[in-house]
Amino acid sequence: MLEIPIPGYKSLHFEHLVLDYNGTLARDGELLEGVADALAALAEPLQIHVVTADTFGKVHRRMADSPCTVVVLPKEQQDVAKRKYVEQLGSDRVVAIGNGRNDRLMLKRAALGIAVVEEEGAAAETLLAADVVCPSILAALDLLRNPLRLTASLRS
Repeated sequence: MLEIPIPGYKSLHFEHLVLDYNGTLARDGELLEGVADALAALAEPLQIHVVTADTFGKVHRRMADSPCTVVVLPKEQQDVAKRKYVEQLGSDRVVAIGNGRNDRLMLKRAALGIAVVEEEGAAAETLLAADVVCPSILAALDLLRNPLRLTASLRS
């Protein structure tokens, strides 16, 4: 479990990290450099879940050595499926990270939603649903590895 008290906001207690794959962890289906190490560093305090449409069909191969559960969703209503996945885990114990329009509901529902803007960009609706917006997945994961950065962004 990862606990982060944020003055004037709330105390966050995370058990799960739920992430999108393409556009968030990967570009064109290929895992971004440094992501595997960053996820491994977070695997001790958090259970990691990659929930994806798997647009390029590479997620299982690229995530095979990572300490995470990979879930490939059906093509229809992916936004709803991602939200339901977060709810199943207990949304008050989830930090979710994504960039696409189909990530907006899970970011909104999670205790903490982080939008990332990699080369693929990010959907405007998803940015509005997020609690925090980061310029990269490594910056987003570093917020969890260095919680005072998150405190600086969210405190009143």
